[in-house]
Amino acid sequence: MRISELATRSGVSAASIKWYAREGLLPAGERTGYNQTEYGEDHLARLQLIRSLIEVGGLSVAAARAVLAAADDPDHPFGDTLGIAQASLPRSAAPPTAESVQQVKDATRAQGWEVCDDNPGLPAAAAVLDRYRALGREDLTATLPGYVRAAEVAAAADLDCITKNLDAGPATAAQTVVVGTVLGDALLAGLRRMAQASESDRRFGPTPGSPS
Repeated sequence: MRISELATRSGVSAASIKWYAREGLLPAGERTGYNQTEYGEDHLARLQLIRSLIEVGGLSVAAARAVLAAADDPDHPFGDTLGIAQASLPRSAAPPTAESVQQVKDATRAQGWEVCDDNPGLPAAAAVLDRYRALGREDLTATLPGYVRAAEVAAAADLDCITKNLDAGPATAAQTVVVGTVLGDALLAGLRRMAQASESDRRFGPTPGSPS
């Protein structure tokens, strides 16, 4: 297909398609003549993946490039691909306090987790506890064990899906890691909001705008 058709089918402008190719996120099309380039279904699928990572997952172009490169490399260690996907997610600029880091470690280890100090989730979670303190709401840290249990359930679902894709080959498994990690955060956030509303109705009764 020509770039105009690719743009129409993908919902990505021709200018953005060319930019993604220049930035190394999208493989180049096949030159078929002077100023003519052909694209295939693989390019369409890749554009949908790029859009998912950037528009829904909130990744920068540089972060998307890194995770796509890891997913594309069949020789890339599986665990490293997961680490790169996790490291690509937005994080707090300021380092968390040692007290909050230790609280997160204690709560997760109490659940039986193996905790690595260099996992990007550790400072991200600890930074939230710091914000609770800054707001004078240390009582909110009481929710931490519940969040740990919920995260464990979500992680098990992620890894179940990855395991099922191992037989499809390293490329599919790696893409599952990338998509599941990045978009899974957005999915979990959306479902949490729905669950909050449902639980609120159960405890306190319907609110305006809730289903009857």
